[in-house]
Amino acid sequence: MAAPPVLMSVFAIALLLPVMYGRYRRRSGAPAAGFKTRRGRLLVMGMASIVLVGVLGGAAMADNGDKDGTKTGTKVENSIQDSAKAPEQGNKPTAEDVAVQTEKNRTSINITWLMLGGILVLFMQAGFALVETGFTRAKNAAHTMMMNMVIFALGVVGWFICGYALMFGAADQSKALGLTVLGSPWHIGSWNILAHSGFFLGGHAYDVSVLGFFFFQLVFMDATATIPTGAMAERWKFSSFVVWGLFASMLLYPIYGNWVWGGGWLSQLGTLGPKWGHGAVDFAGWGVVHAMGGVAAFWGAKILGPRIGKFDKDGTPRAIPGHHLPMAILGTFILLVGWMGFNGGSTFAGTDLRLTVVITNTILASAFGCLSAMFLMWRLFGKPDPSMTANGLLAGLVAITAPCAFVAPWAAAVIGIVAGQIVVFAVLWVERKAKVDDPVGAVAVHGANGLWGLLAVGLFADGSYGGGLNGVNSTVKGLFYGDAGQLAAQVTDIIVLVAFCSIMTIVFFSIMKGTMGMRSTEEAEVAGLDMPEMGALAYPDFLEAQGPVFRPVEAGSGMLDGTPVSAASLREEVSR
Repeated sequence: MAAPPVLMSVFAIALLLPVMYGRYRRRSGAPAAGFKTRRGRLLVMGMASIVLVGVLGGAAMADNGDKDGTKTGTKVENSIQDSAKAPEQGNKPTAEDVAVQTEKNRTSINITWLMLGGILVLFMQAGFALVETGFTRAKNAAHTMMMNMVIFALGVVGWFICGYALMFGAADQSKALGLTVLGSPWHIGSWNILAHSGFFLGGHAYDVSVLGFFFFQLVFMDATATIPTGAMAERWKFSSFVVWGLFASMLLYPIYGNWVWGGGWLSQLGTLGPKWGHGAVDFAGWGVVHAMGGVAAFWGAKILGPRIGKFDKDGTPRAIPGHHLPMAILGTFILLVGWMGFNGGSTFAGTDLRLTVVITNTILASAFGCLSAMFLMWRLFGKPDPSMTANGLLAGLVAITAPCAFVAPWAAAVIGIVAGQIVVFAVLWVERKAKVDDPVGAVAVHGANGLWGLLAVGLFADGSYGGGLNGVNSTVKGLFYGDAGQLAAQVTDIIVLVAFCSIMTIVFFSIMKGTMGMRSTEEAEVAGLDMPEMGALAYPDFLEAQGPVFRPVEAGSGMLDGTPVSAASLREEVSR
């Protein structure tokens, strides 16, 4: 018998001996052998000695363990695809068996990386919720949080019904993910216009690679849909918001997204027509996700109108501070972490080591964007404003989203510095010139810097990556590296994006405003949307959460003095 089984048997007997001996003494009527008696002490010492020998012996015999992993996973017979043929092959895999298993392993690694990235992006929804709620007032916290939660559910439903089918029904990711192509797109000549396969994930869409890709792209779409909730916070009627969630996930995002990511005509500009570079290139979604969300946020906030008290009668904007800066800063950090999946996961392949460049570039741009905005605010207004500093970090993240895979680290730093400057001046322009009330700066962060990111690809792409992208064999190069065509493709993409998204959102929000209405009542806005719209207060212990921000000094301490507050009295107050 082998040594380890013998030791285990002795060890088991040592544990059982005291029980057996005690039972024998009870049956014979003898008193129990306690530790105070000589016989009891000998029994305990003997058992302890056997146990000690067993433990030491077992440790000495454990040398057959795989301490460094060199033995684990080396059973090559597991590579045999048809177990019925194993005896005929002598339990040795053929070259074909090894090749098939290797490809399965590569695809599995890529899909696992894709799912991990998608999970990180999904958690960004928590970051959006905290940022938007922290930058708005306490009396609307439940309403703002509710929008950020429900937009996820609405997006899933719309994406499941038709969003994925319209955007990716004809997509081919077979090289990285083994993705099944569901069908051919609608097209005019050789130009692809729109996909139309995979509705309700039926038919061939019931496929592991398709469902993995569905999930990853779903969380990107939800990021686009949630951006306007920040710009339109504190006065958006919840029922109107629900319709927006379905519209964005079923039509707005999928149509344009197909043109860039789904094999549509903008991505074909490198192989058809003018043959500019690689066509429209958007690595992780600065245009498809952020610029789309930013443009939609601009027109939504413009048509919805400003919050009561935001502008005085001569049009001068008033600051309406958010109620919880720590919450907003925490949300910013959550978004930063989630962005590693947003950009890094967009390689679609854990076997693509370019992901280290992508993630490092993302970090660099975020840091330089943060400091750039902070120092500019310090210079302009004398203080390093926390909210604008946070938005500077987010602006750097947005701007690097498109070029992160195509540029060198020094270029990522430059892109982040410019993004930090853009976000400050864009916020000032949106408020002072466009007269749009954007409580969280979504238009400046996502809209302006999404467009800057598109341009950055056409300028800084250094030709070190992107071979085969959009059907073009050469790598992606920008203007500074000799390819003006790529810049032309990016500019075309920007023009189409702004025009398409503006037309669609202006029509949609105008119809909503003229039919079911977009805005809560004035009384509800003054009191806070939590109770009128949600039926629950986020902070029931805060009496201030039920009153306005702007109060005359003579009126006393807000709600505590019993002075009645109405929309009319508030408008009179802020117009003095």
